[in-house]
Amino acid sequence: MYEFMKKNKALAALGGLSLVAVVAAPVMAQRDPAYQAARASGKIGEKPDGYLGYVTAPSPAIKALVEDLNIKRKAAYTRKAQETNSTVEQFAFTSGCNLIMRTVPGEKYQTPTGTWNTRDAGNPVRDSRCP
Repeated sequence: MYEFMKKNKALAALGGLSLVAVVAAPVMAQRDPAYQAARASGKIGEKPDGYLGYVTAPSPAIKALVEDLNIKRKAAYTRKAQETNSTVEQFAFTSGCNLIMRTVPGEKYQTPTGTWNTRDAGNPVRDSRCP
């Protein structure tokens, strides 16, 4: 019995580490200097659906970066939706609400009407359904 418990603890620890690594991947990618520069310059911004969007016509490099991050976000949303018994769209929407709230002054975000705003010192304009 002791040997069984010992093996299960090891497997649980490995599973936990891999989950941390998978969830951390999008976060680490978002620390990329190219991502930070595109966000700070207002070329990309957060959308209510939980994904990044293009405020201006993207260069091929920015387009590739955003597409990669959005793929990673969708994968993370899919996993989390399964864990919380919600849909990917519901989880992505809630994430979008939170990501828009975490923007800082000067960063771009999309309002529920689809217009791009620049965050100021006040609260961003978010969907009325946001938690």
